[in-house]
Amino acid sequence: MKLIVGLGNPGAKYAGTRHNVGFDVVDYLAASPAVGPFRSQFQAVIAEATEAGQKVLFAKPDTFMNLSGRAVRQIVDFYKLTIDDLLIISDDFNLPLGKLRVRAKGSHGGQNGLRNIQEQLGSDAYPRLRIGVGQPSEGDAVDFVLSKFKPGEKAAVHDAIASAATAAMIWLRLGIGPCMNAANCGTDAKPEKKKPKEVKPREPKPGTPANDTPSKDS
Repeated sequence: MKLIVGLGNPGAKYAGTRHNVGFDVVDYLAASPAVGPFRSQFQAVIAEATEAGQKVLFAKPDTFMNLSGRAVRQIVDFYKLTIDDLLIISDDFNLPLGKLRVRAKGSHGGQNGLRNIQEQLGSDAYPRLRIGVGQPSEGDAVDFVLSKFKPGEKAAVHDAIASAATAAMIWLRLGIGPCMNAANCGTDAKPEKKKPKEVKPREPKPGTPANDTPSKDS
């Protein structure tokens, strides 16, 4: 069994905020007809599916962001999962808007949901997928992550949510390594700049003066 947890805050008040992109990715995945309806359990709402012959749980904690680890710990303990069976999806204001970053382990980076999960699990060695929500230019970071995306940011956010959902499916099917390669390289890669080909002057045809200009029909 695998568990994908999207982080966010429950309630209509927080829908569409930067802190809720983890919820948005889980909702995107759960929109598939192969996924069952959400039900309330383990201080979360959970939906089930079967992917590549294994059971998958999609979860959104109801505990608010700062206590996300409570729900994660209950689900992990009940189903006797290892932390390698877990993927956490969260926002990150240290990443540029729309950028993805997948790691197999690491610090919480100041993200309070990840901090609480680390405390509850007693380890930072769990896979996580972070989505850049832009950086606050001034003011309180809490106010920033609880703000909604601006109209000019929404297209990039929608693309990032779809890309994160794809990365989560790669993790389900192939594991953390291919997921990291796809998400990290895919978002970091820049188009290769090709050198312009050297254009050699055409040799004049025999009997044609070299300074003749070809007509439009030639």
